[in-house]
Amino acid sequence: MSAVLIVLALIFVLFVVTGAYVVVKVAGAAKRGVDRTVNQARRAVEDSTLKARSYARPGPHGEIAGLRISLRTSMRATQESLAARAGDDSGLTESLGLFRRLSVHGHALDDELRRLENDPDREALAAELPALRDRTQKIVRAADGLRHALRDRAHHDADDELDELSRQIDMETGALRHWAPAEGPEPAPQPWPAAPTVPDADTVAQRWDDGAAPAPGQSPPPLDQARPAPRPWESFLRKPQEQPRPE
Repeated sequence: MSAVLIVLALIFVLFVVTGAYVVVKVAGAAKRGVDRTVNQARRAVEDSTLKARSYARPGPHGEIAGLRISLRTSMRATQESLAARAGDDSGLTESLGLFRRLSVHGHALDDELRRLENDPDREALAAELPALRDRTQKIVRAADGLRHALRDRAHHDADDELDELSRQIDMETGALRHWAPAEGPEPAPQPWPAAPTVPDADTVAQRWDDGAAPAPGQSPPPLDQARPAPRPWESFLRKPQEQPRPE
């Protein structure tokens, strides 16, 4: 009885642990989904705000907002391109490392531009704009170059695969259209089975006689000569012949 209770307790504990693990996994997945949705919504709001500032606030502040828009758009597009190709192409390890290093400079520049958006000194902002514009253009140019190289690599791989597939299809279609019969002599028809032969009289006589068949031109031996000699015991088995009655 105690063994049964122990087994039931272990089963209950196993179910509890499994349920807790499933709940944690589901909660983590839901949290990641919520965080991803929140981040996407926040980025959309920030981009809309930056676009509105770039149009509504002319001067240094509007230009800083435009620099942030171009920087964020280029970096986000390159990141998405790398994430889409990294799982299928193992040769992008170096590219991923370079983009991480570029992202460090991009985040630092974006934070600096965010602080300068609220700076009331327009003259100081105007003096710093050339350096900020140059740094932004370098990062955007590097990110765009990496993204364009990824696109060209994807097109090249797709073109190579398409060329190989087209060559295989051409070979298969040529084989399917080759319906000419194989050259070579036609096989001879199967012969009909031979008719059974009728044995002649000599063959039949040779089959049923006890002795050998006579040679051609030789008369057969007389029947008495051909008959075998009687056995000694046959004389006792024979029925005695009746003597003729005297008259």
